[in-house]
Amino acid sequence: MDFIDLRSDTVTKPTPAMRKAMAEAEVGDDVFGEDPTVNALQEKVARILGKESAIFVPSGTMANQLAIKSHTQPGDEVIIEATSHPYNFEGGAAAALSGIQFYCLKGVRGILDVSQIEEAIRPEDHHFPITRLICLENTHNRGGGSVYPIEKMAAIHRLVKSKNLQLHLDGARLWNASIAKGTDPKEYAQWADSVSVCLSKGLGAPIGSLVAGSKTFIDRVHRFRKMFGGGMRQVGIIAAAGIYALDHHIERLKKDHENAKRLAVGLQKFKGLSIDPEHVETNIVIVDVLNTGMIASQVTEAMKKERVLTHAFGRTQIRLVTHLGVSGEDIEVALGGFEKVLGKK
Repeated sequence: MDFIDLRSDTVTKPTPAMRKAMAEAEVGDDVFGEDPTVNALQEKVARILGKESAIFVPSGTMANQLAIKSHTQPGDEVIIEATSHPYNFEGGAAAALSGIQFYCLKGVRGILDVSQIEEAIRPEDHHFPITRLICLENTHNRGGGSVYPIEKMAAIHRLVKSKNLQLHLDGARLWNASIAKGTDPKEYAQWADSVSVCLSKGLGAPIGSLVAGSKTFIDRVHRFRKMFGGGMRQVGIIAAAGIYALDHHIERLKKDHENAKRLAVGLQKFKGLSIDPEHVETNIVIVDVLNTGMIASQVTEAMKKERVLTHAFGRTQIRLVTHLGVSGEDIEVALGGFEKVLGKK
């Protein structure tokens, strides 16, 4: 019996049809701008997001860091939510590569209010760093896959423009937000100067993210991509997976969301678990095990013996993520594993 892997949607593997598209992809040297499949992917993503241009990069971390680098100068300050990915999970790259510091604000399930941001913007005073950029994350990983309300993004964008600042959207799971709310991705993207999106999570491609924005901005990103070592050669074989994913795997995200909700509702039955299924908007379920008598790492180890892989998200929280490698039947098996480990209420 194989493991049911709920650790992340990054564990997805390319489908046979995606592998076929990769094998048949037309390629060229992308550093020279001559890979037709990469060019097609970049044009496709720019069109989907309503931006002038986009650039293909190896990872979501590189995408975010390229955007931060391209928007800022060393010594600048970037306002960001305290549990966000660029601050917590990108190895301190913003400090090392861009020389900026973060001003962290605590949101509600990762979502900030415009008033918080307005208060955090530095006044003009040589004692202070210069506020240059606002970073938002949609969906928000640590927020349990929470979706940024469009009206909040619009309000933040209006503030940003009134202060002559820039706004970057970490949209690694923007596809999930779009499907969850029935909203075109460009409706979210319009409220950001730059957007990063990932192909290797819920969409199931093996590698790749993109940054989208104005032509001038993406030209600057392109320079820093070279500097960061992100230029690739005959990478159309990977870009083809992204094109296939965008054409065939977005609508099916609804199934992942349904499975996540089904999992959350089922988890309410077990001793010591704390979870609110109403907070499960997309494909991420975060459950607190504080009252089980075990810490998160102990629960994950016990679940592994039941052939269910979960991810300890700190001392008392576990993250469970549904994806195209997890079926409805797998959810029932996983719930059965929790029953063996924890017992019902």
